[in-house]
Amino acid sequence: MMRARVLPMLPALCGALLAMGPAASGSPAASVVSLPAFMLLAGVNSPLVFPKSTGALDAQRRSAVDGRPVIYWRPGCKYCIRLRIRLGRTAHRAHWVDIWRAPAGAAVVRAADDGNETMPTVILAGHPRTNPDAAWVREQLPPPLHHHGPRQQP
Repeated sequence: MMRARVLPMLPALCGALLAMGPAASGSPAASVVSLPAFMLLAGVNSPLVFPKSTGALDAQRRSAVDGRPVIYWRPGCKYCIRLRIRLGRTAHRAHWVDIWRAPAGAAVVRAADDGNETMPTVILAGHPRTNPDAAWVREQLPPPLHHHGPRQQP
C-alpha cells in the first residue's frame, strides 16, 4: 500500500523543492512552469487516473458474470498508463485490479506470465494477454450502457 502512495509523492515533492529555488531567487516564472509539470507527472503516476480498483477474486467473479476483461496493473507502470490513456472513456468498462493492493491479483499475474509480474496483464474468459494493444482491449469491452430517462411530453 505504501508503494502506491510514495510513487506519486516523489515527483510532487521534487517539483516543490525545485520550484522553491527559482522562487526564492526572485524568478517565480520558472517556478510557475516547473511545478505544474511535476504535478502532472505525479498525477499520471497516481492510482487516481485509473478506474476504481477491485480485488482479484471479486473481479474474476464479476467477469464470469458480465464477460468484461480483467486488467491487472500497478501504479507507475508506463505500459499500464499508456493502456489507460489509450482506452480513454471506455476504461471503466473493464475490471481493474491493482496488484500492489491485491496480492491475489499479483499471484494471478505471476501464474499467467511464467512467474513474472509483467504489466498490464489482461485476462478475458480465462485467457491471459500480456501488454495487449489498446485496440484489442477496446474490442473486448462491452458496449456502453445508455441510460435514457423518461421522455418528456411537449
